[in-house]
Amino acid sequence: MTTDDPKRASEPSGVDLARVALRAAKEQARARGDAVQQKKQARRGGLRSGARADGRDPMALGAAINRLITERGWEAPAAVGGVMGRWPQIVGEDVAKHCVPERYDEDERVLIVRCDSTAWATNLRLLAPTLVARLNEDLGHGAVKLIKVNGPGGPARRYGPLRAPGSTGPGDTYG
Repeated sequence: MTTDDPKRASEPSGVDLARVALRAAKEQARARGDAVQQKKQARRGGLRSGARADGRDPMALGAAINRLITERGWEAPAAVGGVMGRWPQIVGEDVAKHCVPERYDEDERVLIVRCDSTAWATNLRLLAPTLVARLNEDLGHGAVKLIKVNGPGGPARRYGPLRAPGSTGPGDTYG
């Protein structure tokens, strides 16, 4: 019996489900065994690292940092941080003198860049599609969707969610 329904083709069969359940049961049993072994060692005078490598062994700082980044899901922000450090190599020395990356919005996948003049801001807005392509080539597809360019003044500062029309900020009520 063959079906052309793609939903049924992607669903795991009974054998696949049994394999997944067996693998999960083995991992749980192994974890329980490790916990029992650690309790026995603790009663006998403390935990010690044996001849084989395990999670308690010391590790190099770089390996520990890489493990932390992976465990926390910080790969994309760490990669973008590396790009910010290599900004002059990516955009060129001339552009890097006048345009500096400020921050990366991970949710929106937007890199915010501040330029020291409106002319450089306009120039960078024209180069933005090329820079997005370069950054995605370096970081992986879709890491940066948009480059938002701010001029020397940046966006207007708002002091609250509600604002009266024509107000000049928090000091306009004092005199």
